[in-house]
Amino acid sequence: MSSEKAEKVDDRHTTSSPSTDADLEKSGPDGFHEHVDISGIDEARLVRKIDMRLLPWLSLLYLLSFLDRTSIGNAKLYGLVKDLKMTDPQYATALSVFFVTYALLEPPSNVFLKRLRPSVWLSLMMFLWGVIMMAQGLIKNYSGLTAMRVLLGVFEAGLFPGVNYYLSCWYKRSEFGIRAALFFSAATVSGAFGGLLAAAIAKMHGVGGYPGWAWIFILEGLLTIIAGVASFWIIQDFPDTAKFLTDKERAFVIRRLQADDQFSAAGEGLKKDTIWAGLRDPKTWMFMLCYAGSDGPLYAFSLFLPSIINSLGYTATPANLLSVPVYAWACLVTCCVGFAADRYKRRGMFNLIFFSVGLVGYSILVGSRNPKLSYFAVYLAASGIYPLIANTIAWAANNTEGSYKRSVTLGMVIGFGNLNGVVSSNIYPAKEKPWYRTGHAVVLGYIFMGWLMSLVLMIYFKRENAARARGDRDERVNGVGSGKGGEYKTLEEAKTLKGDRWSGYVYTL
Repeated sequence: MSSEKAEKVDDRHTTSSPSTDADLEKSGPDGFHEHVDISGIDEARLVRKIDMRLLPWLSLLYLLSFLDRTSIGNAKLYGLVKDLKMTDPQYATALSVFFVTYALLEPPSNVFLKRLRPSVWLSLMMFLWGVIMMAQGLIKNYSGLTAMRVLLGVFEAGLFPGVNYYLSCWYKRSEFGIRAALFFSAATVSGAFGGLLAAAIAKMHGVGGYPGWAWIFILEGLLTIIAGVASFWIIQDFPDTAKFLTDKERAFVIRRLQADDQFSAAGEGLKKDTIWAGLRDPKTWMFMLCYAGSDGPLYAFSLFLPSIINSLGYTATPANLLSVPVYAWACLVTCCVGFAADRYKRRGMFNLIFFSVGLVGYSILVGSRNPKLSYFAVYLAASGIYPLIANTIAWAANNTEGSYKRSVTLGMVIGFGNLNGVVSSNIYPAKEKPWYRTGHAVVLGYIFMGWLMSLVLMIYFKRENAARARGDRDERVNGVGSGKGGEYKTLEEAKTLKGDRWSGYVYTL
């Protein structure tokens, strides 16, 4: 591949113009539905149609997911630990066991999602974790709580990595960031809504002989069961089979993705090589560390924010209510970063900026002994955590081609990040309140790791793009080319087999 050609490819990924008819006509390796005339399709209108069918419901599902997994933090404020006669280490263990099964099952869950229909896999997982959530409200001791948390991790494992992978199969690389941010912002809404909901449900204390914290689990689990059943009919499958699109629209969607170097958009068979490609790729492991830099702090923040505010002198309900504006701010920043990173196509730069904000926030929390200053620092901390979850996932998805490879890569990145929830669950012991110096210091270290790995990834991608532009990675195609990147019969074969390793593929910085 020549330097001139590389510059043209780079231009295509650094401009914000929509796909042209010429791009779509020559887009795919298999010419998806070549017989279908796609002229006259309004691309912007079609993307809005996809947005409205996918994003609202998927965001609701994640809101319920995050609500269910973090409601234990609110339940603690209403007597969970006291009623179950648990010690502080036992409570930390109950938090930790969730993340073990949750993290370890995320990569294989993504493969199952690809093999099965998303409407079947995601709705089944939701229904089952809703049942477990309700059962969590009926337990009588520490052992029962621990068992329910293990099972909750098993059934929730598929949603977050699955939906992010699923959305990456619908949108161009320059469109995915804001969609990932909107989807993830449901977690921030959950944080705000969860506090309000817990405060309201806790007033049912004594109804049916159950304490207020039990009703939190029971009613939130019931909501999840209802959503899981409805999801079977509401969730759409992949673009090539989506029933809400016409044949013409399906062809247009697939071709625009293929024009964006998503060569596997029309479908891809499961091969061991495609799975191993994700495992062997060095950038997968770099993204795992980068993502852990925000995901480890995320769980520490969401699980312990009510307790942190409570320890500053506020009782349970005011502590929950004071967490609402913090999550509202996190939601706003997450969406703004997602939009800006898509527009400027510089995801690494936004990681560096907002990780730096997080470093300032947690530095203040480590040293502060003033409740008002600590509450202000919580806003900075949220700014350095929440927007970078979606941005890092979008960054990893943008730079991984091959549908199965991307499913494995995102599963590994998100799974490893969530595994750090085990650490997050054990760094805020009650004996260190109200300032929790150890917990804040550990989170500070996580954020610095995320900042450092973001810098490493930016340097890596910049050097690799430069090498491709110089022709150092060129393939020999049908006897033409240097052959440094291997020999292939056709350009389509090179694209399909190499994915993001193809010399014309330009990484997003």
